[in-house]
Amino acid sequence: MSTTTRPAASQAKDTPTGQPLTWGWFGGLVALVVLAGLSLFVGAADLTPWEFLTGNATERDWLNLLASRIPRTVAVLLAGASLALSGLLMQLLVRNRFVEPGTVGTSESAGVGILIAVMVFPSAPLVLKMIIAIITALIGTALFLRIVRSLPPKAPVVAVPLVGIMLAGVIAAGTTFVAYNFDLMQTMGIWMQGDFSGVLRGRYELLWLLGAVGLLLWVFADRFTLASLGEDNAKALGLSYRATLNLGLALVAVSSAITLVVVGGIGFVGLVIPNLITVWRGDNLRRNIGWTALGGSGFVLICDLLSRTVNAPYEIPVGTVSGVLGGVAFLTLLLTGRLRTQ
Repeated sequence: MSTTTRPAASQAKDTPTGQPLTWGWFGGLVALVVLAGLSLFVGAADLTPWEFLTGNATERDWLNLLASRIPRTVAVLLAGASLALSGLLMQLLVRNRFVEPGTVGTSESAGVGILIAVMVFPSAPLVLKMIIAIITALIGTALFLRIVRSLPPKAPVVAVPLVGIMLAGVIAAGTTFVAYNFDLMQTMGIWMQGDFSGVLRGRYELLWLLGAVGLLLWVFADRFTLASLGEDNAKALGLSYRATLNLGLALVAVSSAITLVVVGGIGFVGLVIPNLITVWRGDNLRRNIGWTALGGSGFVLICDLLSRTVNAPYEIPVGTVSGVLGGVAFLTLLLTGRLRTQ
């Protein structure tokens, strides 16, 4: 597998701690809270903070806030953080800055699980659909890893994402073929399209499981960082490389499947945000977890706000907005030389 590194100029930023970093984190957190507050009062229904503060809000207004706006905002924050952390972990373990769950077949494999659940268990609860999607996502991720391991040691850095894109394309084509033959194209389109408009109280709570995934990521962060040094170096340091690698990819598959089942596919979050963070702060996973989660939540929240306002009162799918903004950001990273390889 190929390895990418950051420019030497950014390596000096790997270890700074202290007041500037503390204020930077505080500023980012405040900005996220402000955006989240704004999210509560942006939408087709006319809600204003003043109505709630003065007690003039109607019962319908309270229902809208508690059953729709708050669950939607929480879902955006959880999904954004999870997608960004999944991309960060996958890039670290595969040792390639051009991969994320959406470009290596993980998300598409989870889509296979959704198709199976829709065909075989159409009336099954969301939890069962999620379990099936997790299983198929694990299988797809393991297949990608197996193919990558067979690449020549001196394969170019772009070979890994190209393999992932081709694998994802094959899986997506097979899913589309089956869905078309069983007249499930519209159903699959609804499942796979990244959209928060259908998030209501009682339909997003599974996303809280992503908190457990994030906790495991933090607990095993040092092991994952060691695993990123390569199999030989990791074993020399006493690490069980295979077990650590499998655990990391399992966390990626689980978080990707949960996010896809609940809110659909949202691209570029796991590609752009981790690259921006590692360019700035280095490759230490534990030190980057908080910043990556903050960046992912903020990015998806901005995309969600734009999706509600660009064509108000109608909504644009969040996945479409993230694709445009994320694509521009990633091209900027490439063209400015931020993703050079050794």
